[in-house]
Amino acid sequence: MNQTDFSNQLSNTPTSPGVYLMFGDDSEVLYVGKALNLKSRLRSYFVPKHENPKIRILVGLINYFEVILTESEQEALILECNLIKEYQPRFNSRLKDDKSYPFIKIDTREKFPQIYITRNVQRGDGAKYFGPYASATSVRKTLGLLKKLFPYRSCTKNITGTDQRACLDFHINRCVGPCIGAADEFQYREVINQVEMFLRGETKQILNQLHIKMLDFAKQLEFEKASIVRDQINAIDSVQEKQKVLTTDNDDMDVIALEQKNQEAWVEVFFIRNGKLIGREHYLMNVALNDEVSDVLLAFLKQFYESTLDIPKTILIQCEIDNLYDEISLFLSKKRGSKVSLLTPKRGTRKKMLNMVSLNAAQGMNRLSLEKRNQVDQNIIALDEIHEALSLPKLPKRIECYDISNIQGTNPVGSMIVFEDGKPKKSDYRKFQIKKVQNIDDYMMMREMVGRRISRLNDEKSAENWKRIPDLVLIDGGKGHLAAVLQVFLEQGVYSEIPLASIAKQKEEIFIPQNPESIQLQPHSQGLYLMQRIRDEAHRFAITYHRHRRSKNSLKSKLDSIEGI
Repeated sequence: MNQTDFSNQLSNTPTSPGVYLMFGDDSEVLYVGKALNLKSRLRSYFVPKHENPKIRILVGLINYFEVILTESEQEALILECNLIKEYQPRFNSRLKDDKSYPFIKIDTREKFPQIYITRNVQRGDGAKYFGPYASATSVRKTLGLLKKLFPYRSCTKNITGTDQRACLDFHINRCVGPCIGAADEFQYREVINQVEMFLRGETKQILNQLHIKMLDFAKQLEFEKASIVRDQINAIDSVQEKQKVLTTDNDDMDVIALEQKNQEAWVEVFFIRNGKLIGREHYLMNVALNDEVSDVLLAFLKQFYESTLDIPKTILIQCEIDNLYDEISLFLSKKRGSKVSLLTPKRGTRKKMLNMVSLNAAQGMNRLSLEKRNQVDQNIIALDEIHEALSLPKLPKRIECYDISNIQGTNPVGSMIVFEDGKPKKSDYRKFQIKKVQNIDDYMMMREMVGRRISRLNDEKSAENWKRIPDLVLIDGGKGHLAAVLQVFLEQGVYSEIPLASIAKQKEEIFIPQNPESIQLQPHSQGLYLMQRIRDEAHRFAITYHRHRRSKNSLKSKLDSIEGI
């Protein structure tokens, strides 16, 4: 779109708050932003020789833009976060994982509440959520600790209090046994309240309650119950000793620092409640072109706190964001229900805490860089081993692998997955519905799928990724599958251009054309591990697609085929 076209569109842009999306070739979303005044903000982009190099590059790629109007700037901020998560624009810094982060959920609407892992936060549903956690592993570790400290139920049965026998958890003091009536609703709710307090860092209150409970049991001469509570107190004390005291002010705060390198950032968050470090998490971010630390930090604050429900009254950040401080502070305060302060301390205890978190972020980024460097080295070794073992004409930087999935010939599908430089390139993965083969014949199914893929190589209408010639085509199967695909290569005239191999699972044998003997890579070698990863990924992708089609078709009936129904 030329400058005149932009001017025409800008003249019709409203001055109300909202979100704008900038589109490039093939309707790719390049950037998502929000503004209190859409016309003013968008006009600021389209000026001659913009001082920001990122905006100059962005504007050069824009074909058109669209706007979405909102009632307020706060609504625009929430919508902006959701759209960034959905479209993942390359000119927006964003949290790296495209999935929702896991939370611990306690559904207080239940008579005997359970404790769940969930990624679906439903505001206003009456449940309580704690998180987000960086991974499901973090949540499971926390739940494992909670289960050791507090005897809540882990079963999903309907609690009536009339069961004849309790499960093992009750007998090892890991559950208070509401199923057999050993604990009533009030007693069980007390356990859940203690779990909530522990997750909020209120361990002192829990210990006070348990001390009173232990003394009551002792006065009633119920020494066995008193000893169980005593052991619980000792376990919580042991955990509490590991929680580092960072401030004597009993503050609730999050301390956030990040380390940026190339197009990635490691964000470290320390959660401090009542002056104690109760947890820490790290998050990875994709960094947009020419974004500074303050830009990445701002993006993290918006996206992280948009999804979490636990916002402390103070958030320490490593650098100031003067131009948008009021906006972010208002957003956080409104979500918390009381004032939230964003601070960048210059001295004192809080500055020392921020320095400690910054040091952890730097160490995390260095560790990530080292792991990536090691992975690259391992991938190069693996590709070299495959190159030599299969006598390939060049290093197999792009490997395509194919697999078939069906159950007795029904709902047959195929998968094509791509590895580049030893890593999966999921944007080039493709699914195939097998259309011509009606009976159980894996060889013919493989021929149909690979034939359709090869025909795309010289098709002018094909997308660019279809026209890329692989350095190796790998088939999941044995000699029979290899022979079937070899026939396709000969018919389409690509046998001399594209190396072909198959891998059989039973003995991890690799077969290539014109070689009667199988090739076996060294056990525990990087080359074998890579071939197995590629084969297993193709199998996983095919199985997933087959299950989807099978479940979809199982819900159909003959009535669905009648026109108008």
